[in-house]
Amino acid sequence: MDAEDITQDVFLKAFQKISSVKDAAKFRGWLFSIALNRIRDFHRKKRFRSLFKVEDIQTESYPTAELAGDQPEALEQVMQKDFWRQIGVILKRLPTMEREVFLLRFFDHLSINEMAGVLKKNESTVKTHLYRALAKFRKEPAMRQLLHEVIQ
Repeated sequence: MDAEDITQDVFLKAFQKISSVKDAAKFRGWLFSIALNRIRDFHRKKRFRSLFKVEDIQTESYPTAELAGDQPEALEQVMQKDFWRQIGVILKRLPTMEREVFLLRFFDHLSINEMAGVLKKNESTVKTHLYRALAKFRKEPAMRQLLHEVIQ
């Protein structure tokens, strides 16, 4: 069902934006890029939901007391939320290019070559920005604390 939904979304988006295609020879690549972006969006949402254990349920049909009833799971969710909040704070401190490269590498799992293509940058430029982002993450006191907590 997910594949059908994504396919429908891809063709709907393509239909809406078909006028932007100037060269018929580039249609296939253009359609592929729409599909790739929709698939990435789907996986991002799925990963995000799994991190917070968000289900596709309508919460108003379930009493909130029942959802918060399991204390160990509730504690884990609070810890996960705090972890991702701290990661977000660190990411906001990075320059735009370093943040983008970091997200593409570790959230979208793209290779250096793929990142260079997406960003329309040289591979060595991408590597430099990724190296700088990682160095800043390692030096960040909040990150050190997070890693220390995870190791223990």
